[in-house]
Amino acid sequence: MNVGDSILITGGTGSFGNHFVPMTIKHYKPKRLIVYSRDEMKQWEMAKLFVSCDNVEFVIGDVRDLDRLSRCLDGIDCVVHAAATKIVPTAEYNPGECVKTNIIGALNVIDACINRGVKKVVALSTDKASNPVNLYGATKLASDKLFIAANSASKTHSTKFSIVRYGNVMGSRGSVIPFFLDLLKNNESLPITSPEMTRFMLSLDQAVDMVWHAMTDMEGGEVYVKKSPSINIMDLVKAISLQANTHLIGIRPGEKLHEQMIGEEDANCTYKYNKYFKILPMIHDWHLDPSRIKNGEAVEAGFRYRSDLNDNWMSIETLNDWIIKNKLGR
Repeated sequence: MNVGDSILITGGTGSFGNHFVPMTIKHYKPKRLIVYSRDEMKQWEMAKLFVSCDNVEFVIGDVRDLDRLSRCLDGIDCVVHAAATKIVPTAEYNPGECVKTNIIGALNVIDACINRGVKKVVALSTDKASNPVNLYGATKLASDKLFIAANSASKTHSTKFSIVRYGNVMGSRGSVIPFFLDLLKNNESLPITSPEMTRFMLSLDQAVDMVWHAMTDMEGGEVYVKKSPSINIMDLVKAISLQANTHLIGIRPGEKLHEQMIGEEDANCTYKYNKYFKILPMIHDWHLDPSRIKNGEAVEAGFRYRSDLNDNWMSIETLNDWIIKNKLGR
């Protein structure tokens, strides 16, 4: 991504898009920045924040609609694919809709970007795509594979595709911190799956920065995983409120006790860097390609990047400071 590029973000009215758009306007000064999503109310609310920005456009559209997507990609240099059906129970009870958005939508993004000559595409993924135990994770794993394989046809097109994989993004819509804070406003007890549960903690600013890095670094087919601190769920509760009451509810369908970003099966094609990991695809021996490895160091055999095995932990004080700074629950 370069200064002055034209950019489109799918699902751009979500939590990530609401951070990505103002940060990218300030940092890259894009010629055009198209916010593409299907929720007209979210678009209307978000558009009010950018009335003075002539380079920001809000377009109603669905990634399921290839014709509409293709039309909107005319003249676009870079795409960030953030659109997805993400709520685990919603996906379990509406599997066909989840598949249409997360898999068919991914295929449409790939086809439309190739046909329109888009230079670079970064798709957002999730920890749930690593050894998935729910439909959402399974569809995102399929989506990841589609974006990786799309680089195989590089002899017939110049579009590059890569992936950024996230865990828990602090403060994002539907995530645990705002959920708990809403319950506390009504003096309700906080539901705890297990006192042993752990999660990675990533800010939205860091999530955006990782996408920018991927756009700059990518050769095609990489999965970027930001190094992030972990936190135990009970420490997270203490960071929110020392007076909060909790009750155990047990593991819910499709839920994991710990987040996993990189599984042992990917260890032989994963490289570590100062602030992130990079999983390289084994197709075409790209995991051995020096232009993709760059200055990376291979991880040890049997390596797993899982929230309970992390060597970096967020303190209660650090998370509490972040909550106060971001005025959550205030």
